[in-house]
Amino acid sequence: MRIGEAARVSGVSVRSLRHYEDEGLIVPGRCGNGFRDYCPSTVDRVLAIRSLLESGLPVRLIREVLAEDGPDPAFLEEVRRFRDRLDARITTLSDQREALDAYLRDAGA
Repeated sequence: MRIGEAARVSGVSVRSLRHYEDEGLIVPGRCGNGFRDYCPSTVDRVLAIRSLLESGLPVRLIREVLAEDGPDPAFLEEVRRFRDRLDARITTLSDQREALDAYLRDAGA
């Protein structure tokens, strides 16, 4: 399928598909006229990329996740550290929200 249809099927923009290609996350085929040709497995990969991006993983880590030989232990440790930093941010934001809630309660709002 061509890029417009792949974008529609996967729910991402044409620009995102080109970006994923530029980042080496996907490698669409090429038609004789030079147009990109997206097979169903590439669209499935795009859906996986979207999910990983929505989880907050940066592209450099997603590239590792999608590597053909699978992630190595050092990579998995890096993902754990990323998750731990995310947990710390969530804790900080929750504390800030609680402080604002307390302020609003005390202010009678």
